[in-house]
Amino acid sequence: MGRQLLPRIAVALVAIEHVYILVLEMFFWNKPLGMKTFNLTQELADATTTLAANQGLYNGFLAAGLFFGLFTGNRVFKIFFLACVIVAGVFGAATAAPKIFFSQALPAIIALGLVLALDKKPAAQRSL
Repeated sequence: MGRQLLPRIAVALVAIEHVYILVLEMFFWNKPLGMKTFNLTQELADATTTLAANQGLYNGFLAAGLFFGLFTGNRVFKIFFLACVIVAGVFGAATAAPKIFFSQALPAIIALGLVLALDKKPAAQRSL
């Protein structure tokens, strides 16, 4: 259990971050916190509220997949959803803001590395 604690914490932090992003995008997009976080004007925030809510929902799905992997111990789910976060973070960095790489992709890369290196069951206990 000891060597599996660090990857579990890392995956949990990535999942919690995506719940936070869900809340920002779905509920605070056109409020002061959301506008400050995403560097938006009130006009742009109001015009894109529905789009942001859709983005937030997708971030919630990423978090749900990571939490499912954590609660079931399913390594494949953790790997798959961390890879999805990495792809989304790299795409966001390339198309929206470079800082997204550091705030989303990099934590997921670190968590994925920890899962791959440390989150292994003995061969007799492996189901996936």
